[in-house]
Amino acid sequence: MSTVLVVVIVVVVLIVLVAAVLALRKRAERQRIERERLAEQAEAHRDEAETHAAKASTLSEAQEARRQDAADQAAKAERLAQEAKRAEEHAETLAAEADEAEMRVGRERERARDHGRKADDIEEQL
Repeated sequence: MSTVLVVVIVVVVLIVLVAAVLALRKRAERQRIERERLAEQAEAHRDEAETHAAKASTLSEAQEARRQDAADQAAKAERLAQEAKRAEEHAETLAAEADEAEMRVGRERERARDHGRKADDIEEQL
């Protein structure tokens, strides 16, 4: 073989090797950039997840507070209902006592009239 042919083959092999090295470097750089991009996306999603977790925690606390308020109001309503029932029963008792007192007043007035008449009769006899 001639020297020129050997030199041409060596040069072609060197060019192919340089092209392969450059292609590998370019591919490695693209992979590095893609990994960075994916890492940034993952970090953004983690941040978003933390934000939503914090919001869920806040909403959970608010929901618990509302449930406690509702339970407190229900207990208060029950106490007031029992108090109203006792007040109604007391009012009925007082009304019955008032009716009874009214009847006694009528009887006492009638007795007073009777005794007044008897006193008048006795005074007439004097």
